[in-house]
Amino acid sequence: MVNPEPLGWRRIPEGALILEPGNAVQYLTGGWRTFRPVLDRERCTDCLICWIFCPDSAIQVKGGRLLGFDLEHCKGCGICAAVCPPSARAIAMVEESAFQDRAEP
Repeated sequence: MVNPEPLGWRRIPEGALILEPGNAVQYLTGGWRTFRPVLDRERCTDCLICWIFCPDSAIQVKGGRLLGFDLEHCKGCGICAAVCPPSARAIAMVEESAFQDRAEP
């Protein structure tokens, strides 16, 4: 059944609002990736610049050291690799298809 009276502009809810702050953790967006960050622990200096710039809070840090990446939330934007200092270049972006044959730990 079609609503005979369309909603007027005053009755349409406003869009693009965050009604529940901190809810991004509920949305597992890692499946969007086409490239995955891969850490070369030997080259990493733990400067944590990647952690500062990551828009998804997907850089895992403990005790001032980079542990890895939260792949359930990482969208593969590559910002972490781009901001990694040239002297280190500890993060490489690798095509996600290279990991599809491997079972996730």
